[in-house]
Amino acid sequence: MPLRLSTVLIRVASFVVAALLSYFAAVAVVAVVENRSVITVQEALIDDDQSWATVLGDGLQVIIEGRAPSEAARFRSISIAGSIVDASRVIDNMSIADNEGIAAPKFAIEILRNDSGVSLIGLIPAASDRADISERIAEIADGKPVNDLLEAANFPMPEGWRQALTFAIRALAILPRSKISVAPGLVEVTAISDSPEQKLELETNLRALAPAAVELTMSISAPRPVITPFTARFSLDAEGARFDACAADTIEAAAQIEAAARAAGLEDDLDCTIALGVPSGFWADAVEMSIQSVYRLGGGTVTLSDADISLVALEGTPQDLFDTVVGEFENALPDIFSLTASLPVAPEATPEGVPQFSATLSPEGHAQLRGRVPDDLTNMMVENYAKARFGQSNLTMGTRVVEGLPRGWSVRVLAGLEALSMLTNGSVIVQPDLVAVRGNTTSADTTSEISRLFIEKLGQSAEFAVDLNVVEQVVEVDTGPTPEACVAEILAVTGDRKIIFDPGSATLTAESRLILDDISVVLRDCMDSPIEVSGYTDSQGREEMNKNLSQSRAEAVLSALRSRRVPTGSFRAVGYGEADPIADNDTEEGREANRRIEFRVYTLEEDATTTDEPPAEEAPQEELPADASSAGTEG
Repeated sequence: MPLRLSTVLIRVASFVVAALLSYFAAVAVVAVVENRSVITVQEALIDDDQSWATVLGDGLQVIIEGRAPSEAARFRSISIAGSIVDASRVIDNMSIADNEGIAAPKFAIEILRNDSGVSLIGLIPAASDRADISERIAEIADGKPVNDLLEAANFPMPEGWRQALTFAIRALAILPRSKISVAPGLVEVTAISDSPEQKLELETNLRALAPAAVELTMSISAPRPVITPFTARFSLDAEGARFDACAADTIEAAAQIEAAARAAGLEDDLDCTIALGVPSGFWADAVEMSIQSVYRLGGGTVTLSDADISLVALEGTPQDLFDTVVGEFENALPDIFSLTASLPVAPEATPEGVPQFSATLSPEGHAQLRGRVPDDLTNMMVENYAKARFGQSNLTMGTRVVEGLPRGWSVRVLAGLEALSMLTNGSVIVQPDLVAVRGNTTSADTTSEISRLFIEKLGQSAEFAVDLNVVEQVVEVDTGPTPEACVAEILAVTGDRKIIFDPGSATLTAESRLILDDISVVLRDCMDSPIEVSGYTDSQGREEMNKNLSQSRAEAVLSALRSRRVPTGSFRAVGYGEADPIADNDTEEGREANRRIEFRVYTLEEDATTTDEPPAEEAPQEELPADASSAGTEG
């Protein structure tokens, strides 16, 4: 019996020892697995720049704690942990950092318009009137596709954003081929025009339309003009070196011509017109050799008209020098060019003095003609031509018929009058050996145009002088009626009619919709005017309910205008409830007058302090009687 008991105790003790060993082994294994998992996950998070996260172990579970900078960072940390241990073992004990301090994104739009339609891409504030933007762009696109890729972010509208976007849309309407970039207070315009004249007009209009709060940068290109004939005219005399006309086919050719002129003494700025129509690829070489020849002669004038070159030396130039320079010049010219050179002789004095014809044009457009003409027929022709150019009521004739005038005098007079008509004001003097034009112009190309005119009409060897000042052109821009005029026009078209709603609601009656049809015609011309639709009620009912109802009615009017394709981006709707009564609320007539809709002009300061909040609830029908409205300028 004692032997059997000892055997049993030994067996029991063996099982107990084995169980204890197994338990401690399991605990040790779990601890090793837990520590290893925690260390591995923590290292992975640190490697991924998620050092804000702390990893803890609880048995086989992995707990992640910490303040995640964003929801995306929290999700990424869970994903990293789940890729190392079983996802079911990952416990999320993280919080998200407060996002109130996040900086607002950069709001910007890029608008592209061409013959295929309009594209918009960028980020706008959520408070922007997206529907109004879409309607205005669709109207500008005129049936062509509009690709709207705009995104919105719920952040406050930055200062200058509304003005910049409004101006950009107005600019888009007059720029059929353009790219317009919009940022708060900044608009950048890149566009293509059809001509240099249109380029000037677009630039002037854009500057006039741009609000003071918006910085405008422009890059408007125009196609190269076609010049016929292709001309250049260089003169060197006691007054210095100058160009009366300069054309080049490339920027490099213009630089080559300018370098030759500088070497010959040119000090003024040179603006060679880059144009099409060059007669030869050796144009710049021919102009350079022409300038060098004039310089070697000590002065004179050289005129290039397509492939014809005319060189006129100064009076008194030695004959042998003239022959040498002209001979070398002629032999060096490319074969396509033809040279005519002359050495003038001083004219003999006559008892009657030098014949002269003069014409002046005042800034107001009045022309006065004085001087000599060869016969009555020419005098009548000159008068009729001047009337056609300057107007019959703007002409004063003081010419006289004289015999013995030089040959071609009539042509010189008519060419001078045509040149004068290209100026805003100035004068022209015609003499036997010179036609001189002086005055003001709005285009830097006018000097070249007059030079080409004289070369064509008088010949390449004709002497003429063109001295013009370029003044800025004043273009009157129709910016539409003023906001005050718009409100006044609303009063005029509505008369005694009132905008009426169904009782206790913001539903417009059929009669009111007809009134809004008339008002919308006025407001379509009032784009970008700061106009407020103000809603008012009488004093019956609770004050808060009255304010909510007036707000709903003002917004209903604004929505009705928008549905009639009125640009309402700068409009706002505000309900004032029973405030500012215009009549006594103790009488039915007074309450009827106080229930109204008014249109008025608001200021940017008011816009910054007014918040358009939607009404919390609508007033029940029995709280307010039928509401009527009228257009007004006070609110």
